[in-house]
Amino acid sequence: MRRVRPLAVAALLVAAAVAQRSGSAAQQEDWPPPAYPVAVLQGLDKVTARISTFAVAIDDPVAFGGLEIVVRACHKTPPTEPPEAIAFLEIAEIEPNRPRRPLYSGWMYASSPAVAAMEHPVYDVWVKDCQVAAAETDTDARPGPDAARE
Repeated sequence: MRRVRPLAVAALLVAAAVAQRSGSAAQQEDWPPPAYPVAVLQGLDKVTARISTFAVAIDDPVAFGGLEIVVRACHKTPPTEPPEAIAFLEIAEIEPNRPRRPLYSGWMYASSPAVAAMEHPVYDVWVKDCQVAAAETDTDARPGPDAARE
């Protein structure tokens, strides 16, 4: 059995640390991922089984069924990385003659919607993508109630 010298082990550990540091420096340069002004979301109305795709501009409230959705940030990994879109959403339930009831506030991941899912008996909402501009989409979403005041 061959015996490994402590100096050789130390050299290997130093080389691994340098390689890891240079790799993490490259990752830090790409973080945070580029921000986009529009998030593409999909919503499911569980009663009608209809799926709608809609584009939402950052900080622009949009209504989907009985929900008001506001996207606060949308980021997408560069093309050299595995594809991922993440968005920070604030979702509230809006009902006539009742105060707005916050349902969800947090980051949603396009590749893993179940990781941070919104719980609601009638609606599901998830992130699909981030875009530079709003494209034509099949939508049932409309400007939120606060949009008329601006």
